[in-house]
Amino acid sequence: MAETRPVSGAARFDVRTTSDSHFSWLRTRMSLERTLMSWMRTGIALIGFGFTIFQFFGRLNTTPGVAVPTYPRAPQYLALELIGAGTIGLLIAAWEYHATARYLWSTEFKPIAGIPSIRHTPILGMSILLALIGVFAFAAVLFRVP
Repeated sequence: MAETRPVSGAARFDVRTTSDSHFSWLRTRMSLERTLMSWMRTGIALIGFGFTIFQFFGRLNTTPGVAVPTYPRAPQYLALELIGAGTIGLLIAAWEYHATARYLWSTEFKPIAGIPSIRHTPILGMSILLALIGVFAFAAVLFRVP
């Protein structure tokens, strides 16, 4: 019997045009989309929570009968941190998505893609739009005069 050895080195990364490699490519592509959508949900939650905290405590401080807060700017700082984290997370996720999608559409993998060159779905545009909304929310909280 001939001994079979595992393929090592660069040969193990050769792209073969087979149905299993095509479906692996599709699963990877869909996984990329799901990952960006997860980051979008996280970014939206952080931006929303930050803005809500700022609005809630801002209105609470103007309510009659409520004691003056010890640190009146603390909600603004927390809101800025949450909004900033959500916005930066969205921008990093969009950049990672773009870089990975570009890699998947490289010349090496085009034969196994099996579909025309549709590089980006609307999800990338939505993530950029949400990041811009995050920048707007950050500026609105930052420049709010107490």
